Amino acid sequence: MNPTALTKLEYEKIRTELGHFTASYLGLSHVHKMAPSTQIKAIRHQLNETEEAKQLLQTGASVPIPSLEGLELILDLLGTGYVLSEREFGHLVQFLRSCRQLIQYMNTKGSIAPTISSYASSLSELRPLLTAIEQRIYNGRIVDGASKELSKIRKKLGVMEDRIKRKLDSLVSRYKGILQEHVVSKRDGRYVLPIKKEHRKVVPGSILDESASGQTVFIEPADLQSLQMELHYLRADEIKEETKVLSELTALTEQHEQELRTNTDIVGIYDYIIAKGKYAVSIKGRNVTLNQEGFIHLKSAVHPLLGASMVPLDFSIGRDYSTLIITGPNTGGKTSALKTVGLITVMVQSGLLVPVAEGSHCAIFDEVSVDIGDGQSLEHALSTFSAHIRNIRDILQTAGRSSLVLLDEMASGTDPGEGVGLSIAILEELHRRRATVVVTTHFTEIKNFANHRPGFENARMEFDEETLEPLYRLRIGEAGNSYAFVIAAKLGIPAAIISRSREITNNGADRILEVPADTPVKTSTEPNAADRSNKIKASKQTESVPSLEEDSSSQPKFNIGDRVYIPYLGRSATVYEVKDQMGNVGVMIQKEKLKINHKRINLHCGRESLSGGL
Repeated sequence: MNPTALTKLEYEKIRTELGHFTASYLGLSHVHKMAPSTQIKAIRHQLNETEEAKQLLQTGASVPIPSLEGLELILDLLGTGYVLSEREFGHLVQFLRSCRQLIQYMNTKGSIAPTISSYASSLSELRPLLTAIEQRIYNGRIVDGASKELSKIRKKLGVMEDRIKRKLDSLVSRYKGILQEHVVSKRDGRYVLPIKKEHRKVVPGSILDESASGQTVFIEPADLQSLQMELHYLRADEIKEETKVLSELTALTEQHEQELRTNTDIVGIYDYIIAKGKYAVSIKGRNVTLNQEGFIHLKSAVHPLLGASMVPLDFSIGRDYSTLIITGPNTGGKTSALKTVGLITVMVQSGLLVPVAEGSHCAIFDEVSVDIGDGQSLEHALSTFSAHIRNIRDILQTAGRSSLVLLDEMASGTDPGEGVGLSIAILEELHRRRATVVVTTHFTEIKNFANHRPGFENARMEFDEETLEPLYRLRIGEAGNSYAFVIAAKLGIPAAIISRSREITNNGADRILEVPADTPVKTSTEPNAADRSNKIKASKQTESVPSLEEDSSSQPKFNIGDRVYIPYLGRSATVYEVKDQMGNVGVMIQKEKLKINHKRINLHCGRESLSGGL
């Protein structure tokens, strides 16, 4: 799937929101790797998994996903010769206990979630390993009974510490008059007495430290030195025996490394699936029916990132038409509709439930191509039009029967006449390739084209002309407009200007402008201006520009019954009404009557020629 298209559809924001629902590093890793699939069976399987997760969550019970705290480091250290610590075994015990809880939980959920509950059968309880750790380590400390030798050492330590304590009590009582304070301290793990500096020679022993003020010295009494040395040796023996116990447990853990890795992988998958279920609950996501025929039917769909703030969208394409032209005013919701269709499509193909009503259908596409936004770049000196054309060039390189193409504001950024012609040609090519295409535009010619071509359909975003507020509802089967004149009139533009605007629009700006007869011809040293002046003088031996009526002989006259050709529709028609004051000619195409400006019509065959043989 095209990464640029996913970026424009804000797919990464969906990943970010989904990541907030994960509880482990492996679950988050699955979210980061999530991407739209093109295999319908795999997509259906993932959607069903997510649906089951949602059902579990809606029963009210919390799914006991094990914590993977510390597991990543433990698995990395196994087999390296490293001896696991009491803290790391604590993480391992918590993980194994949680795995047992998850197995028990899933064994009771087979009726609600048959698919995902079956994954628990691959989890190992590893009872021998769990029991061995629990028997030797409790509350982060190796217990006395972890080994016979450790038990003996701990007993000796207890006796020795008791002897030292009694000795200290005796020494404190003997030297209480010269103690700086009646508190026994430790320096470097050895017991010392805080003696006033001036009496330091009274107490036989070694000075191990001195206070910052220099008024106190910390002396290890000679009577304690031999006892503390023996205690030190016992401590070393204890550490040695504890290391032996930890080494044995580490070796036992390494024997079960494969089961531990399998357990962590399955827990990561569970975390990912449950996170998708939680996200589905948060956006009111539902399952959809899938197809590979390009049929999309969304009922009450909302953009996942907009939620309740968006008016639900009813959208359909792929049955009677494969190209939909959406028109409407600016900020009327055209682009939002486009993004909603695109984002819901890639979310479904990622196994995510989407915010739609029951009975919605989504198609599976090999490629989703998007041209949304003007893509201007100061760095690369690209105009709006150039950016659009580069995007469409890339789209045409891959577009085919299994492509969804979303184009925003076709024909924008360049001359409207040329832009319309180019846009229609592009739409024809995409239709020839049988791509599914959704387009937004403001141009009437594109709407008229869609209205007369099989496989094309118009749609409009509804607009309240009284309040000037967009209604954000899509109505398929009707062409809309931009409501520029309505908005301008409501906002106070004079009626005469509005009327003139309509006249210019209907007749074409290049033909409606009449120049008074006494206006002198503009002369210029520029070749183009001089050529224009000479042409005017040659056609009229005065220095005035002819009016529209005076120059009407240069335009073909259309009579009732003439056969004409309409280039931008690619259709032939019959004239049923001559040109009116606005310059529009009435033509009939297969019993449908249209008013089209005379400039956009070519005379194909006069009525005299048609009746000549009669």
